[in-house]
Parts: sequence; C-alpha cells; structure tokens
Amino acid sequence: MTTETSRRKLLLLGAATTGLGLLPLRPGLAQSDATATAPDTAPATAARLDVPYVPTPQEVVDRMLALARVGKNDVLIDLGCGDGRIVVTAAKQLGARGTGIDLDPIRIAEAKENARKAGVEDQVSFQVGDLFEADLSAASVVTLYLLPTINTRLRPRLWQQLKVGSRVVSHAFDMGPEWPPEKTASVDGRSIYYWTITQVQKRKAKA
Repeated sequence: MTTETSRRKLLLLGAATTGLGLLPLRPGLAQSDATATAPDTAPATAARLDVPYVPTPQEVVDRMLALARVGKNDVLIDLGCGDGRIVVTAAKQLGARGTGIDLDPIRIAEAKENARKAGVEDQVSFQVGDLFEADLSAASVVTLYLLPTINTRLRPRLWQQLKVGSRVVSHAFDMGPEWPPEKTASVDGRSIYYWTITQVQKRKAKA
C-alpha cells in the first residue's frame, strides 16, 4: 500500500468515524509541501474535495462558543466554516462579528444564505480561501473542526498572528503535544479543546 493511499484512507476513516469535514481538503493539502490556491483563480470542485462535509452539531457549536466566552466585543474567525453555523450562531445569539473561510464555494454560498436568513449579514462575512493564507490577526476567537495534521500545521500560524489573550477552540482534535489544551469539554461523546494565546506562544513563534 502506498503512502498516498494510506493517507487518503486515514482521512476518510477520520471523517466517517468522527464527523469530520468542515475543511474540504484538496489533494495534497495534508502534506507538508501543499501549495496554496488563490480563491479567485482556482475555486474548489467536488472532484477535488477529499473529505466529505459533515456539519458540527448545534449543541457542540453552542458549547464551543460558551467555552470561548464569546461575546459582543469579539471577532470570530471560523477556519473550515462549512455552512457557517458557528459564525452565524455567534452573531445571532451572542452579538459577535465573524468571518468564515472555506475552500468549497458551495459551502460558502450556503453560509451566506444562512446568514441572510438569520438576519446577521451586517455582522458576518464568508469567503472562499485557503486556511494557510488567511489573515487571522483581527480575531479574538478562532474556531476549528479540521484534521489533526491540519491543526498542527496551523499551530505556528495561530501563534504568529493572534494577539495575546485570543482564544482558540477546536472540535474533535487537539494541537498536538507541543500545545496541550487548557480546557477540554465533551458533548455527547464529542471532544472540544480550548487554548489561549500567551507570551509563551508568541516567543515560540519567533524562535
């Protein structure tokens, strides 16, 4: 069995068993030499999405936002936003502003429609884009529902771009042993992990 075949089976197994899928992966994205795709020149197509989309249950969304203590003064960025339910919930129920980023234009269209139906279009935005090119510096909260390999690749970017005190919440997967979570929670057997950015991470990002 080739390395690529093993990798694809692992991704699909993870999606099937843990409800993964808010990040539609391109072939090679989970590899260290993945290249970025400009959202305005190479939109995703169904044939290029490796991991099936499975939304985060609403009760998990609510617990993630509660764990991060999201409020009206927060700017939330959801990486791999799917149909936008985390961003829309944060805006409608908690008054936050938010942005959702996803590689799949179909999911982004759904997210925009959900924001319109919820009456929060003036508080949120959604864009087709590559997570590894996104500017995260404005966020006070970042939410994730990705793969373990993607989380660990994003980790230094979070350390570099987020301000001290910013919160990070991940559904299903942590950030590896290099960044243990400060808090964990469980909703119907689904794990949620929580971190804050500290000076320690900022120093590590510069090392």
